[in-house]
Amino acid sequence: MSLKLTNTLTRKKETFLPIIQGQVSIYCCGVTVYDLCHLGHARSYIVWDVLRRYLIWLGYKVIFVQNFTDIDDKILNRAALEGCSMETISEKNILAFHQDMDALGILRADRMPRATKCLDEIRILIQELEEAGSAYSADGDVYFAVMKHTEYGKLSKRDLVEQNSNAEGRITDAEEARKRHSYDFALWKGAKEGEPSYPSPWGNGRPGWHIECSAMVRKELGDTIDIHLGGADLIFPHHENEIAQSEAVTQKELAKYWLHNGMVNVGGKKMSKSLGNFTTIRSLLKEGISPMTLRLFILQANYRKPVDFTNEALQAASQGWKGLNVALSIGSIHAEKIEWPTTSNSPQEVVRETTKDFHDETLSNLEQQFIDVMNDDLNTSGALAIIFDLARPLRALANRFERENIKALPEKESKILHNRWRLLVRLAGVLGLKEEKIRTSSKQADMATKKEIQEAINARREAKSQKDFEKADQIRDELKSLGIEIIDRSGGDTDWIQR
Repeated sequence: MSLKLTNTLTRKKETFLPIIQGQVSIYCCGVTVYDLCHLGHARSYIVWDVLRRYLIWLGYKVIFVQNFTDIDDKILNRAALEGCSMETISEKNILAFHQDMDALGILRADRMPRATKCLDEIRILIQELEEAGSAYSADGDVYFAVMKHTEYGKLSKRDLVEQNSNAEGRITDAEEARKRHSYDFALWKGAKEGEPSYPSPWGNGRPGWHIECSAMVRKELGDTIDIHLGGADLIFPHHENEIAQSEAVTQKELAKYWLHNGMVNVGGKKMSKSLGNFTTIRSLLKEGISPMTLRLFILQANYRKPVDFTNEALQAASQGWKGLNVALSIGSIHAEKIEWPTTSNSPQEVVRETTKDFHDETLSNLEQQFIDVMNDDLNTSGALAIIFDLARPLRALANRFERENIKALPEKESKILHNRWRLLVRLAGVLGLKEEKIRTSSKQADMATKKEIQEAINARREAKSQKDFEKADQIRDELKSLGIEIIDRSGGDTDWIQR
């Protein structure tokens, strides 16, 4: 089965065929850098990171471009509020973006253009639109004439009367008065007093929101690209306008495949800064939610569907990740007992190894199942089910090591489990999931000997039997502070892992 992706342009699941065999060009709409990123951004960039990793794993050469919108009304408003320059706000939030994305294990884009660094390309594109009769100037502003573009609306399938929805405060009454039609949108905005501006044939000003991406796509990847990515909230008007601008000039298809991720909802409403119901990535990590827990939470749902953010869902993902992390960590934690060589879950490296090297039909079948579900429009929830299936015997092995005085495994069993672990690490890496270690000080590590841990667990069990739950919880918290995670099993058994 070949890779199939749901193309927003056609509303169909289509077989992916790149323009150039073996190569994939991708443009991902980036952030407007006026504030910290929230969980909605994490959802978008995690799922597109998985798409990129999977394509690399399949053997494609991927060129991934993601922009920064570093000039915008929202940035100017924030700069005025904080009493600093637009550049100061942009630079601060670009740095924060990289820190947050790095923490989540998201691969950095190959190229990250900024709107303010592409002004020449933006001006040229606007001039070409004027020459083509698709744009007009009015009092220092330049607008795209929507009525000139007969295919306008082909992505969103929406009527022109809905043009102004999702403009998010970027359109003013003054702009409306200068338009020939209310549906037209700004390509260039004339300079306003107290705001930064740049020279142009139409006078000093700055680019409109939509033209920036059209120019950056063209500069970095050419007239037509394989895949254009973004959140579902960008379908209209942003991506619709991108298509109109670019195709009016080039007379070529801007992108063959348009992919859009669903939103993160809070209380039934989209998480967004404008609604004030957002939770930043940084605040979640500071609360102790691990980056891999966030990835797991996001990947449990199909990328096109909305995700409901609740503490219960996040805690469930946390428990799931802890179990999976036990399996991923077994090679390093118990290295002296099993003597397994290290492996990598980097997408650039794991592509070189296949289950054919394992001579194991069970593993080959599991890998093929993984490929089949991922080829079905990036079914990450199905992929996770296979990964957890792979992890189960490895978790059992980790428990055996902790409960029994095992010095080494029989050679045959060790080889079978090692191959399973190698495949687990590889497939988890395709989803960007990798072993997490909780750092503890050397003093903590010395204190937390196995004997002391077991004695504490026994004391906790005794406290619970005496209905002294306050003491039992206190013991659990003390162990947790030392990096020891207690796992209560059905039947009264208690396991533990050191992070």
